[in-house]
Amino acid sequence: MTARAPHAPPPHLRRRPTTRHLLAGLAVTLVAALVPTVGAAPAQAAPTLLSQGRPATASSTEGGAYPASAAVDGNSGTRWSSAFGDPQWLRVDLGVRATLTQVTLAWEAAHARAFQIQVSDDGAAWTTVYSTGTATGGTQTVAVGGAGRYVRMYGTQRATGYGYSLWEFQVWGETGGGTGDPVEPTDPRNPNLGPNTFVFDPSTPTATIQSRLNTLFTQQETNQFGPQRYAVLFKPGTYTADVNLGFFTQVAGLGMSPDDVNLNGHVRVEANWFNGNATQNFWRAAENLSVTLPAGVQVERWAVSQAAPYRRMHLRGAQNQIQLWNGHDGWSSGGLMADTRIDGLVVSGSQQQWYSRNSEFGNGWTGSVWNMVFQGVAGAPAPSFPNPSHTVVPTTPVVREKPFLYVDGTGEYRVFVPALRTNSTGTTWYNKTPAGSSISLADFFVVRPGTSAATINAALTQGKNLLFTPGVHRVTAPIQVNRANTVILGLGLATIQTDNGTVGMRVADVDGVKVAGIMFEAGTTTSPVLMEVGPSGSSADHAANPTSLHDVFFRIGGPGVGRATTSLVVNSDDVIGDHMWLWRADHGDGVGWTVNTADTGLVVNGDDVTMYGLFVEHYQKYQTIWNGDRGRTYFYQNELPYDPPNQAAWMNGSTRGYAAYKVADSVTGHQAWGLGSYAYFNVDPSVVAERSFEVPNNPNVRFTNMVTVSLGGVGTINRMINNAGNTVNSANQVAYLTTYP
Repeated sequence: MTARAPHAPPPHLRRRPTTRHLLAGLAVTLVAALVPTVGAAPAQAAPTLLSQGRPATASSTEGGAYPASAAVDGNSGTRWSSAFGDPQWLRVDLGVRATLTQVTLAWEAAHARAFQIQVSDDGAAWTTVYSTGTATGGTQTVAVGGAGRYVRMYGTQRATGYGYSLWEFQVWGETGGGTGDPVEPTDPRNPNLGPNTFVFDPSTPTATIQSRLNTLFTQQETNQFGPQRYAVLFKPGTYTADVNLGFFTQVAGLGMSPDDVNLNGHVRVEANWFNGNATQNFWRAAENLSVTLPAGVQVERWAVSQAAPYRRMHLRGAQNQIQLWNGHDGWSSGGLMADTRIDGLVVSGSQQQWYSRNSEFGNGWTGSVWNMVFQGVAGAPAPSFPNPSHTVVPTTPVVREKPFLYVDGTGEYRVFVPALRTNSTGTTWYNKTPAGSSISLADFFVVRPGTSAATINAALTQGKNLLFTPGVHRVTAPIQVNRANTVILGLGLATIQTDNGTVGMRVADVDGVKVAGIMFEAGTTTSPVLMEVGPSGSSADHAANPTSLHDVFFRIGGPGVGRATTSLVVNSDDVIGDHMWLWRADHGDGVGWTVNTADTGLVVNGDDVTMYGLFVEHYQKYQTIWNGDRGRTYFYQNELPYDPPNQAAWMNGSTRGYAAYKVADSVTGHQAWGLGSYAYFNVDPSVVAERSFEVPNNPNVRFTNMVTVSLGGVGTINRMINNAGNTVNSANQVAYLTTYP
């Protein structure tokens, strides 16, 4: 329940702490022992203070000057203060589910006459464990029962003409009982990576390896929406193997360099299952390997579309080539190559769009359809957009490569976290030593399917990082990441599914969190958001150590009904997005205009956020909304929703449809390079999108190299950006624009 906060009072009417208020606040740390309990007998067990320093949010703050965090900071001289109006609330996230014993409220003069103490496991459904309509302010300690991860004061009637104000809000109780399974220690030399992770070493018979690879491919070749997930890992050494990757399969080397693991054979993706059409070859990954093709073979195929990274790879042989399509049949539709060395030639063929970053092409690149973007790439073609459609950005301003699992020389499993790079070109590893830090797997909690969110959060509270094993991990409460520099790494496209309408993951407004190799999937009950980076109102400067998201994917529907209002909200400043696909399903099960409902893919509220390789598709309102200042996007792929039943069902007020990329009118600076937006209104081809890109008219808001396409002439995009750019429809299916304004 959220009330609309009225305007804050003018400065001369705002409350200031008096000496009496400060002295009252100083007694907060003593109240649990000295103040009689209001309303019930005190608990028998000695309680533990659980709330101090935990993330806190509120319905409002007075002029933004008295934040929710001040009520849980242990400082009796700071306070939270709300705006005017009823109701108002203050909420604290304990990080894990706890059994509560009492709550202490140290009120400033502006207190509540009527309020409730409420608990929740997911931050959405609340249970009242204490209620009063006759509170007199001062310092109150109330005995409570029940359990939950979230606790809030819910004020329904103010005792003064001001809002609500608390010097301190203290929650007491116990964790442990009922909080989930015990947090297991991880043996870094013999970790349990789950039944769907297969680790090979050079002593494993070649026939054993190939048999496992063949079995996985047979099962996963067409298994687009099944729950199976797999990781195939090779310890340092030389192997002979033909790795043909199906859906939800990751193959990766366990060396510090891709050249520490060499496969004589192939690491390939083809589209024979779909008659050569690779436009549905999603959700698979090849990482941290070198490949030497068989004698007499000079072609490797990586015919993929979204969510299929080719990352930190080395394809050996200057005479060889990698083809980004199936070869002479069918299309492919968008992919990523990053931190990769191709000794020979890259051939894009019918690949419609592609993003290459910080890579090296020994014999260059050939091919173009609509939108090819090269950034920090040695051997990139000359810039020539739109004929051919090559956008070339010489350097990458600020990026951190994806963390990866490896085995060191002693046999210990560790995770390497690459260092932040600025104005970079080329790979982090070829003919150089990677910069970064290494973390023992002993410092990770290994999450296997069936582990509760409470147990995951208990591990995080203990300072653990997380390694998610392959599978679908269902959560009924948010995973809360509060510690700076936490690493969350998924194997085999590990998937977090949100049940009961919960949020999948919340990241606090802290430095240097890394989330990599994770997919978020909506459950049948609508989630407000699947992932949130920083709470609303985040404002800390993280320029020196930003949070980064690597190969993080989102799915609404496909295996069955899924619903979420927004997939990803970025509130923190300086966040880096390194390859993300946010997808409201256009095919599969549980798909339809009123079935897999989802308003928006990405909302960026933080300043100085940078996105590399951003794919957002088929949402029902704006695909991407950018409210923060000085944002940057390098490569953007979008398809508008296929399925508006008619124009009336897809209107933004009096405007036909919603833009694919909306920069808020309040933004004073924003830049984007290499953007594509496509329409395919197959339910009602008469539907029109008024424009694909909607931005403020400001010389510091600059878009470079855009394309719009009416796919097969089914549907219309009237203008490209604001009122500029040609119409695309059945008569004119492709339009380009090089600069705006």
